[in-house]
Amino acid sequence: MLMAGITKHETTLADGRDLVYYDDADTTLTAERAIDARSLDPRPATATMRQDPLTGEWISIASARQNRVFLPPADQDPLAPATPANPSEVPSNYDVAVFENRSPSFGPDLGELDLSGLALGRTAPSHGRCEVVCFSPEHEGSFGSLSQSRARTVIEAWADRTTFLSALPGVAQVFPFENRGEAIGVTLHHPHGQIYSYPYVTPRTQRLIASIEQHGPTLFADILSFERASERVVLAGEHWTAYVPFAARWPLEVHMLPHRHVPDFSATNSEERDELAGLYLRLLRGLDALYDTPTPYIAAWHQAPVVASRADIRLMLQVTSPRRAESKLKYLAGSESAMGAWIGDIPPEQAAQFIREGIARV
Repeated sequence: MLMAGITKHETTLADGRDLVYYDDADTTLTAERAIDARSLDPRPATATMRQDPLTGEWISIASARQNRVFLPPADQDPLAPATPANPSEVPSNYDVAVFENRSPSFGPDLGELDLSGLALGRTAPSHGRCEVVCFSPEHEGSFGSLSQSRARTVIEAWADRTTFLSALPGVAQVFPFENRGEAIGVTLHHPHGQIYSYPYVTPRTQRLIASIEQHGPTLFADILSFERASERVVLAGEHWTAYVPFAARWPLEVHMLPHRHVPDFSATNSEERDELAGLYLRLLRGLDALYDTPTPYIAAWHQAPVVASRADIRLMLQVTSPRRAESKLKYLAGSESAMGAWIGDIPPEQAAQFIREGIARV
């Protein structure tokens, strides 16, 4: 059951991929949806993962991604509603649309994998699922350009997809995210995000689990109390607080935590989702107000694994941008890329003040 009067329509694309429409609570659309009349090639075979014996990490070798669209003209936008001249991925007009990626890094095959242990030359199928989340039918924009009603629909879609994807065989972790800006590597200007469903707990989350084992199960509650008492808070409401973390890596980095423990979007309630829609828009618009041009960023929604550590790991937003000045970017050079040893360019307290000034302008 969806909250806030939002409705859902499920269908399939011509090659069998799932497509789900989520209609705003105040939608002007009818319930009718066109069928996908395209003739499509068969879906690419599931990619193969290879294990790095130096770290134990799994690398998906997804060569089909080489064929994905790169910065197409507006009249050939593959995420826009389909027209006779542009037979896109979404057959009908929509508010929010979610569909399986045509060239996924994980999937479409599913199933439990035994990924424990370490060996040379070890491979495994890249089980899982990758979905595209279209925030709007407009050709250009980002989450921050949405109306509050539309933002609320996207949040509802994230929660609904998290529930669905977490129940798929072999999925260990679900990760919604948005890449924004060519400086980040975006290949489509259309406002959209993605959801990756991994067959393993990601390396970053494994390190987090180790930190919780060292600190104790109250790590997130303690971080929230510590940051809320600091000068690094940039935005706060009844249910959420956004702050620049004490040990920020990026020139612009903001985390947001819910005030109560929830492991993922599925566990949030209607009041939390309602407030998040407004706060998240203010945060992203504030980041865009810092300079005369839009701010490139990665907005990563870290969720607890499907099974492990759900009582300890809290849903958390991490927005990062390499923009260290109006016309300068931070590049991950030798120390960061090769050794994982970060050097910050801007004191987090100074960055927080700068971001608060941006938020005050919107």
